[in-house]
Amino acid sequence: MVELQAKPPAAGLLPYSKGNLELIESALGRVFSVAPFKAQGEAIEKALGAALPKVGRSVHLSGAEIVWFSQGQFLVIGEGDMPALEGKAAMTDQSDAWCAIELSGARSEEVLARLVPVDLRQTHFKRGHCLRSQLGHMPLHLTRTGNDSFRLMSFRSMAGTMVHEISRAMDLLVARG
Repeated sequence: MVELQAKPPAAGLLPYSKGNLELIESALGRVFSVAPFKAQGEAIEKALGAALPKVGRSVHLSGAEIVWFSQGQFLVIGEGDMPALEGKAAMTDQSDAWCAIELSGARSEEVLARLVPVDLRQTHFKRGHCLRSQLGHMPLHLTRTGNDSFRLMSFRSMAGTMVHEISRAMDLLVARG
């Protein structure tokens, strides 16, 4: 009998570095999509012990992060099971659905400027800000995790393409000087 082995989405593709830029796979842990039922926002905030983030923002809890994901939908990243939210929200375990990578380095904004049609300069897009956009032709959820670092999430099936596009942009930027 064949024994299946679980592999991360970008297995064998990362880490990758060029110049002062680094691209690594980010292990998210458990990921739950949470869409609050009508009039349940306060009950969810009480159960989580934190306010739900505003549009385009993320909130850190002990052991977890809540990120705005789309209109009326949030991702809870890094938390175990979510029984406290049962009956208060539609929830889906999305732990195996996403490839998350971290781009870091002093020129990370310049790399993303070649790929993402949004102004990601720190003066506009600060730590904890997040958005939905595109990376080339792929859907993307992007969060600024630090002064010079970003978490990029796309569908697991697009891991190879996402790594290829970003590493190519890194190569071209560094080659340019």
